[in-house]
Amino acid sequence: MRRSNLPAELNRFVGRTGERAELAALLAESRLVTVLGVGGVGKTRLALKTAAEVQKRYGDGVGLAELAPLRDPGLVEHALTEALGLTDHTRRAPREVLREHLAERRLLLVLDGFEHLVEACAPLVHELLTAAPGLTVLATGRRPLRLPGEAVLRLAPMTEPDAFDLLTARAAGAGAPALGADASARELCRRLDGIPLALELAAGRLPLLSVEQLLERLDDRFRLLGGGCGPLPRHQTLRTAIGWSHELCTPEERLLWARLSVFAGPFDLEAVEYVCGGPDLPQDGILEPLGGLLAQSLVTREDTAAGPAYRMLDTVAAYGAEWLAQLGDTERMRRRHRDWYMGLATWCELEWFSPRQAEVAARTAAALPNLRAALDLCLELPEDAHLAQHLAGTLWFAWVGCGRLAEGRHWLDRALALESGHEEARLKALWVLGYVAVLQGDATAAVAALHSCRERARASRNRLAEAYATHRMGCLALLTDDFPRAEELLGRALDAYGELGELNSNVLMGRVELAMARAFRGDLEGATAICREVREVCEERGERWTRAYALYVLAYAAWTRGASAQARELLVECVTINHLFRDLVGVVLAVELLALVTVSEGDAVEAAVLQGAALPVWDAVGIQLFGSASFDGPRALCAGRAVEELGAERYEEALRFGQGLSLDEAVERAVADRRAEGEGGRPEGAARRPFRSARPPVVPGTRKPAGSPTGKGGEAAG
Repeated sequence: MRRSNLPAELNRFVGRTGERAELAALLAESRLVTVLGVGGVGKTRLALKTAAEVQKRYGDGVGLAELAPLRDPGLVEHALTEALGLTDHTRRAPREVLREHLAERRLLLVLDGFEHLVEACAPLVHELLTAAPGLTVLATGRRPLRLPGEAVLRLAPMTEPDAFDLLTARAAGAGAPALGADASARELCRRLDGIPLALELAAGRLPLLSVEQLLERLDDRFRLLGGGCGPLPRHQTLRTAIGWSHELCTPEERLLWARLSVFAGPFDLEAVEYVCGGPDLPQDGILEPLGGLLAQSLVTREDTAAGPAYRMLDTVAAYGAEWLAQLGDTERMRRRHRDWYMGLATWCELEWFSPRQAEVAARTAAALPNLRAALDLCLELPEDAHLAQHLAGTLWFAWVGCGRLAEGRHWLDRALALESGHEEARLKALWVLGYVAVLQGDATAAVAALHSCRERARASRNRLAEAYATHRMGCLALLTDDFPRAEELLGRALDAYGELGELNSNVLMGRVELAMARAFRGDLEGATAICREVREVCEERGERWTRAYALYVLAYAAWTRGASAQARELLVECVTINHLFRDLVGVVLAVELLALVTVSEGDAVEAAVLQGAALPVWDAVGIQLFGSASFDGPRALCAGRAVEELGAERYEEALRFGQGLSLDEAVERAVADRRAEGEGGRPEGAARRPFRSARPPVVPGTRKPAGSPTGKGGEAAG
């Protein structure tokens, strides 16, 4: 498995050949390398460019964790799991998940902008490096982690030739006249101390000012601030350059700059228009000052899975935050920021039950740093505790449907620890917490949250919240093989939903769960009828997440009838959908059933490989098959048939190979094989792919692998 979440704009990198070589050499010698330097000196770009150049050294790729937007130290572990694409449904601490995932992998992890979180980062990095001998960490910040074995590269400003090349390249990109071998341009590079950010800001002005005009204005400001006492310190040089850029901005650009400082990570135009607009900066006039800030390199544009977005560098944002504070407008802007992202979360919850599910998942992922900032503010202000509970509950689809159970639990626990005085918000957070705990295998916490929700809902006559609590208790009964109780509770919840006119992904999931309970009791005909109805509603509404679970039940029924080709077709779609949404429960159930279909088609080797691929996924889900004999049925039947055909030794060999596959590889293998083989299946005993060795494990103490290479919104309008 090789993965990388490095940004695509690294091809715009200029110069630093010597520093890149030095950093690459340090990474070859040390497992922890920290790039230190003042703000704006280019630490991040150097680290990312070098990581891209050396990533072939790391068989499992490169992961980038952007820590600068975080304010809560408790989120560092969650940020790292997100950066590595990890999905874990258990109640294990994220650091335990990280340790286990990295233990036998050869991977480069880039931690960018950690200095304000060093107390949380340092012990975590030390723990991970100890547990994972194939891990290398490349960190960037303004102070070291101060860990044993840490190699430090203190990044100086650019040399004059590199600085001139950068200024020339950025000026050309901004549409300025060619600089040629202009001595004034070289003097500008010297006056700006070769600090890349200062040079980029200057280049952004060259379409409007000549180099000589720019030098004259800059020198005037330097003399004013330096008092004629010699050169300014480098950090003051950058601050002066930023301040000078600020002075040259129009009043509208300066105001927008200050207001943009409340964003964390990337933000889109709609968010800017709402958060930053007002009588003094009309929404329909935002585009012009935003374009001005872009032209001056004060704001950058990037492409995300959710579409175009903007970002402000931390150093530039910090300057804007100071101006916002001087304007006395910080609290109001933070509240507007929070209100926008609460509105976005509400929209996403509603649109989850629509053809836009994939878009919702992408927008939520892109907005996650800002959603975290909104949650932080709600928890920070006692009078906003109800908003924290509401927002943490509204994001149920992000926690449950998009594989962020651990982070959801973090926010829900914190929000519910507060007294809000708003019963509806608390009830929603309680049933969502119960849902999260059920899927984490934490029955004790689930029962406590759901019982509290049901009793409080009855007391306040909130029938909808009571229905959700009853529904999730039925789900818990299903996963513990108590099918009569599951049918009774799920049926009661579905009746209440119908009476109240509630229809969304959660309601449809309740129907699928009822179908599962009936299937496990032997009523396959009844289960099939329910899931066909659910599939029809999903197709009408464009809903895919719940549809995947309905397909799982229909596939089981098809296999039971002997229709293996149909079962495989249904399961391939099921796996594809659940993998898109990072829903591990759905993925692993479908893979287990796909293994049973595969052995029924005569390919015991591939069936064993698929069963092996499911094992590490179950580790991430929690208790294998939820401890349920019924959910374990397909796995046990498949294993028995495969062992009978292959023998125990060959079955274990194939199983171990499957365990060495990443989730992406396992999913790709299943889906690709289906496309290649068409509807007719395979010849008896035919192998799907060459049976190659799994990824070699890393030997502890070494750096190398061993061996060879709604209807209405309601409580959860999803």
